[in-house]
Amino acid sequence: MPTYPNINAGGILFWDWNNAGFGPLGFAGALQWRSDTFFYQVGMRMGHEPLIEWMRKYGLGEKTGIELVTEESAGLVPDEAWKLDTFEEEWYLGDTINMTIGQGYMQVTPLQTAVMFAIAANGGYRVTPHLLLDGAESKQWKTSIGMQERTIEVVQDGLRKVVTSGTGTRLNVPTIPTPAGKSGTAEAPPFENHTWFGAYAPFEKPEVLVVAFGEHSGGGGGAFAAPMVKDVLEVYFNGPPKKKKEESTQATQPAG
Repeated sequence: MPTYPNINAGGILFWDWNNAGFGPLGFAGALQWRSDTFFYQVGMRMGHEPLIEWMRKYGLGEKTGIELVTEESAGLVPDEAWKLDTFEEEWYLGDTINMTIGQGYMQVTPLQTAVMFAIAANGGYRVTPHLLLDGAESKQWKTSIGMQERTIEVVQDGLRKVVTSGTGTRLNVPTIPTPAGKSGTAEAPPFENHTWFGAYAPFEKPEVLVVAFGEHSGGGGGAFAAPMVKDVLEVYFNGPPKKKKEESTQATQPAG
């Protein structure tokens, strides 16, 4: 699919983050370069109803089930009824376009984002996170969301390319075994942008998943949040960094 500097919807221009577009891209390439206009077009073609349906299959818009029920937020996946009730306005094409890149009225938590990433990491299963769950059978806390195998492969390919040659190359280091991940930047006017990065490793057989969120941090997810994810993954795979021995700077003087 071709990508463009912007998409015109109802006389409003929705821009790509680089203000230039990326030329022809497939889905994996769109993930790799975080092409906004690619996903705008996907949303415009599929419409908001299946988009909302799949967001909710991924666990967005509801609590994850972790043992923090009184503290956890359900977030928000808006729909036509919610918008009409909240703003007395109908659903516009621009609402769909904003939703395709997680903006507009969307609200998600870092833990919900981790659950979303886990679906790609584990091959299509939505998991219920727990603070401690040793020895339980996995079938008790994971459910297939019905993704086709080829779709999962394309998503996984794109997430790996993000790290090897896309917006997440800060994780492309020999200290982390084959990570895959995705950057994110969410506008939050009138304040600075929020930044995100989620990653899992190793790509071939994931063991760990990390999501970092920078509230009003400014910058981009690959620049601000990715280094935090990198630090956590390095400690996971290599252990805490060794402390350097303090060298005495005090000169000794001969007695006498």
